[in-house]
Amino acid sequence: MQIIADLHMHSKYSRATSKQLDIANLEKYGKIKGLDLIGTGDFTHPKWIKELKADLVEDGSGILKTTSGFPFVLQTEISLVYTQDGKGRRVHQVVLAPNFEVVDQITEYLLSKGRVDYDGRPIFKIPSPEFVERLKSISNDIEIIPAHIWTPWFGLLGSKSGFDSVKECFQDQTKHIFSLETGLSSDPAMNWRLTNLDKYSLVSNSDSHSFWPWRIGRECNVFDIDLNYKSLIKALHTKEGFKETIEVDPGYGKYHFDGHRNCNVCLEPSESVKLRDICPSCGKPLTIGVLHRIEELADRPEGYELKDAVPFKTLIPLSELISGLLNTGVATQKTWKVFNELISKFGSEYNVLLNATKEELEKVADEKLTETIILNRAGKIKVNPGYDGEYGIPVLGDKKFEKKEIKIKHKQMGLDRFM
Repeated sequence: MQIIADLHMHSKYSRATSKQLDIANLEKYGKIKGLDLIGTGDFTHPKWIKELKADLVEDGSGILKTTSGFPFVLQTEISLVYTQDGKGRRVHQVVLAPNFEVVDQITEYLLSKGRVDYDGRPIFKIPSPEFVERLKSISNDIEIIPAHIWTPWFGLLGSKSGFDSVKECFQDQTKHIFSLETGLSSDPAMNWRLTNLDKYSLVSNSDSHSFWPWRIGRECNVFDIDLNYKSLIKALHTKEGFKETIEVDPGYGKYHFDGHRNCNVCLEPSESVKLRDICPSCGKPLTIGVLHRIEELADRPEGYELKDAVPFKTLIPLSELISGLLNTGVATQKTWKVFNELISKFGSEYNVLLNATKEELEKVADEKLTETIILNRAGKIKVNPGYDGEYGIPVLGDKKFEKKEIKIKHKQMGLDRFM
């Protein structure tokens, strides 16, 4: 059966999350989005695990269900902050577990290292190899997936505190790593440029801090498997039944280009190199983004196509399309009105974005929105790239693609004196 899965979420007990981010809203908006399986997020938090045990039922499959039958998989994210080879490392790991018993054992282990009650994504001074080895000793069914691997500050291969390879990070425990989460700021094609990533399944998840449809499921994985934990893990390990991923344009992510948010400086890697990665406005080091970091580590040219790779689609969330065309906020009544009319007709956002025909769309949406949905389906929506924690902006309605304007602006700020 086809399963659209978002395997990386957070709960209301993580920092900077919606206070209404509970199982009921995850189910409600997961259905609206078109998801068939969602990660629970934050299973180590004492208040959240209590809610999970009250709201979800185990049936032995490793997939838990609400009373109405909507499926969840037990999942959390752990932040590992430690020193290796004389450098501070900050690496986030997504963890999947098959049942509450295993979750309780994971939490017991982490409690021996610190606290879990202050944040849904707790921080521990545990090296990645030790972390993997210890979790695998609890249960071989536990799955560890390095999170948003290119994020500068908290990614396995990130520019600020990461490593240059998976093996450098996990050492002798690399044998237990089968999947890598690409993050919003990269897509699979960018990762195909690194030969040493070929063997890994490249997964895509929202890492959402809210249940709103422009966040939940904005990136996800499409499987053709039986709905049970063992089949899911097998698909991640072997790619068998792993049909495709759904991605946002990598420019939509917060760290695609280099830059300084406080200085309003956004640069392509080629521009940053000329500046020796120094901000032309304040003179401090730039936050080096994902595209730049991939250029540093890649051993294949841009545009390389990996044979037999899991394919992917590129889509901008429907709410972003509507708000961009209306020139209004993504959460305004005007945007919701159009969004809800489409969902009422087609059942889910992914049915709108992927399956509704042009003729069907024209009966509900105006000509411009219909045209935009079709262009989006073809991956033809341009994005002004995100940088240093700022999301990219889809080019819709009266907006213009700002690539040339960015260069001119930065030269006016004094960038030309470095060239």
